Amino acid sequence: MLSTATVLNLPRRFQRTENPGRFGGLTAENRTRVFFSPAVEDGNVRLLHDRGERTETLATRVTVAESTLAQARGLMFRRSIPDDYALVFPFGGEGFRSLHMVCVPFPIDAVWLREEEVTKVKRLRAWIGLGWGRADCVIELPAGAADDVRVGDRLRLVEE
Repeated sequence: MLSTATVLNLPRRFQRTENPGRFGGLTAENRTRVFFSPAVEDGNVRLLHDRGERTETLATRVTVAESTLAQARGLMFRRSIPDDYALVFPFGGEGFRSLHMVCVPFPIDAVWLREEEVTKVKRLRAWIGLGWGRADCVIELPAGAADDVRVGDRLRLVEE
């Protein structure tokens, strides 16, 4: 099975190794970076939504939360996010993934993916929203951005 980073075509610096082990496939060289580095916005990456033969851009400002710390922080303590923004949480493999809206003062759309395929879409309310599902990647978008996204659609990241 391909990793989420490979399936989503993430830039190489966001990819984990395929060698599972004590540190979830992380090498000694990148262990510190993956656990403690901040989320990185990549201006050369777009989030695309494929639905049948139609493709549309959901976000042109994409941030990848690759480290454990960046994933734990998510959108907490931000006042808002731009309309063309996406926060991507790539995980080392499929598992139960939960989101909370503690310290997030605005609603968002959350999308759970398995190998680029949408498995769940949910609007999370400010401050008190909760969501969970099985996924190898979760994407957070501004409220309303995922209104046309349905289970079975595909979302993918593309480098320009």
